[in-house]
Amino acid sequence: MAKPATLAFLRTETGAGVLLALAALAGLVIANSHGAAAYQAFVTAPQPVRIGPFAATLSIEEWVRDGLMTLFFLVVGLEVKYEVLRGEFSSPRRLAAPVIAAFGGMAGPTIVYLTINSGLHGAPEAWAIATPTDVAFALAALGIFGRGLPQSLRLFVLTLAVADDIVAVLLIAVLYHQHLHVEPLAAAGATLAVLAALSRWRQAPRLFYAAGFVVCWAFTLKSGLSPSIAGFACALTTPVDPRRADQESMLKTFMDGLHPYVAYLVLPLFAFTSAGISFAHLTWRELLAPAPLGVALGLVVGKPAGIFLAVAGSLASRLGRRPLGAAWIEIFGVACLCGAGFTISFFIADLALAPPQRDAARLAVIAGSLVSVAAGALVLREASRRRLAAGDSLLLDD
Repeated sequence: MAKPATLAFLRTETGAGVLLALAALAGLVIANSHGAAAYQAFVTAPQPVRIGPFAATLSIEEWVRDGLMTLFFLVVGLEVKYEVLRGEFSSPRRLAAPVIAAFGGMAGPTIVYLTINSGLHGAPEAWAIATPTDVAFALAALGIFGRGLPQSLRLFVLTLAVADDIVAVLLIAVLYHQHLHVEPLAAAGATLAVLAALSRWRQAPRLFYAAGFVVCWAFTLKSGLSPSIAGFACALTTPVDPRRADQESMLKTFMDGLHPYVAYLVLPLFAFTSAGISFAHLTWRELLAPAPLGVALGLVVGKPAGIFLAVAGSLASRLGRRPLGAAWIEIFGVACLCGAGFTISFFIADLALAPPQRDAARLAVIAGSLVSVAAGALVLREASRRRLAAGDSLLLDD
């Protein structure tokens, strides 16, 4: 039985996924309409920000990516810590199959991408674009097309996507950073150490943590490292134990308070500013180049194949167990839905490639995600038909 916190998370993510898709569609339509010039002027306009000794000038698109999206990675980190220590992921046996599936779901797209991009005109450095699963988009699609399926499949997708997010954060830190500046990087590390020490003070005011998050983000931005790392790392310093028995923990307070804003404001705004790609500036040669082709096929082919084979392997080795009540055809349908890359795929494309390859890769993410969702919808529709026709007990013997 799913715990209330997890169910609330699933409901929020399902609704947010629909808004995320609409925001991306709006950006794509406007970028190819008579309002394209105004849209581009808006997302590329430099916006200086100065607060005391901190000063930075970034475009709206960059502020969303390097500023607001840090909140997304902060919430992901908070959810990871909470679920591992208190929630659905605290059972190793329950955790095994989706985590193994997550690694299979990253290995599959990587193999497909690198195979296509091993030649002269390939871009092997961007192999990570097709590896993440967008939890909001995947759960929204499952909510729409997976009615009547076991609740365990939704928890399977959630666990898999969160494991993907953890690895994506590590990949961003290792693979995609500018020239590192040692002093602000050391200051960010010192801020994290202070936050970790602060976690031992149960009565510490929330404002201290919030201020520490902002300071760590500012130092990380100046260091040349992606600020997404700061968000995730700060989350891991937040205490999970409540101050008193009748209170929520600091971690739960931040997680519940920030999650709706991230789901319904930050992610749609990021999708709107990232998906605005003009077709007028792209040729068919660029669209069919190895990088976008590898991304699209990695999501559509590599992702479901990697997840499905990893689940089968985990069961054969007895390391994991099949989601309760789920048939193999339903697992395959869910594996197809996990080919929805979207948010973090956009994020990595921004860091890994330069125009016009970046724009072509973004379009490949959109196309690959849509095809993956369509394939998953068809499979799950057939699974629902079989379940109704044969009954649960017969279906589970498939």
